Amino acid sequence: MKKIISVVGARPNFMKVAPLHRAFIDSNRIESVIVHTGQHYDARMSDIFFNQLELPKPHYFLGIGGGSHTYQTANIMLKFEEIVEAEKPDVILVVGDVNSTLACSIVGVKMGIKTIHVEAGLRSGDTDMPEEINRIITDRICDSLFVTEQSGLDHLKNEGIADHKIHFVGNVMIDSLVHYRKKANALSLKDILVNGDVKEKEYALVTMHRPSNVDNIEGLKNILKILVGVSEQMSVVFPMHPRTRKNVEKFNLLENFSSIENIFILEPQGYLQFLRLMDSAKMVITDSGGIQEETTFLQVPCITFRSSTERPITVTLGTNFLVKDLDPDTTLNLFSQIQKGEAKQGSIPPLWDGKTSERICEILLKA
Repeated sequence: MKKIISVVGARPNFMKVAPLHRAFIDSNRIESVIVHTGQHYDARMSDIFFNQLELPKPHYFLGIGGGSHTYQTANIMLKFEEIVEAEKPDVILVVGDVNSTLACSIVGVKMGIKTIHVEAGLRSGDTDMPEEINRIITDRICDSLFVTEQSGLDHLKNEGIADHKIHFVGNVMIDSLVHYRKKANALSLKDILVNGDVKEKEYALVTMHRPSNVDNIEGLKNILKILVGVSEQMSVVFPMHPRTRKNVEKFNLLENFSSIENIFILEPQGYLQFLRLMDSAKMVITDSGGIQEETTFLQVPCITFRSSTERPITVTLGTNFLVKDLDPDTTLNLFSQIQKGEAKQGSIPPLWDGKTSERICEILLKA
């Protein structure tokens, strides 16, 4: 038996580790140990995600919580080192680009343990993003790099990473989506919206949480203008991120958002509920990273407010449209084009087929 420690630190990591854990267990040749650093931790939402994704209770919970990037990274390293010493794994697996990803990869490499990065090679080109620093350093030091799209292969090659370390395997996030799509679509939209009345493919789903968009009153007012414009043409469903709600309340704008005709403001949703909302939406408006990928697979048009994207295939091949600032006029013009069917249609990228975790498992067993 080969022992693999998989690290999760934030909710998007759960969707990436869940299919890997399932593939490891199904192989009957891998002992799968899950460490939850607690970097982003909400007890209610974490429990919902673990239950819905059929993950076991984490073998270890580090309880790191908030704090500066330095505080989080240093404390994760100290606590994770103790676990590695006790467990003596054959492999440490990290996913994504959060501080937990960086911290645990450093510990693994320093301790001489084979360390692998799933979702490697993604680059936004914006080093003001903490995630970009995490991606670059993690990829530089890890032993094996599992890549989701062509741009990842190109970046790693340009950075001088040896070919034998790089594996193009597809996207584990899509594995979870494929596995749970039928279960999610069995949920009632009416129940998710607490009896709100929206019809399939007749609403826009909105998520906004990035500090550059929601931590200032100008950004929130622009979001408000955009939602007012969208709501004049279709319903708006808006699961409001805790950070966004905090700032909306701070700037006394909650009443402005709530009073938009045809808007449904929800609490943060579980994985299955949000997948149901995405799959049934006419369009998605977001500033998220992973949602760009999920909407591309679901073939749902997505407007993303980012100055750049580390997932360019969602734009060049998929259904994603990048808008570099929160300009209401630009956004509403694009929204109108998409709604009229005058914009690109998009297609599903290579190897985004729900079998990525199986390919990774096979490579690890051969190693």
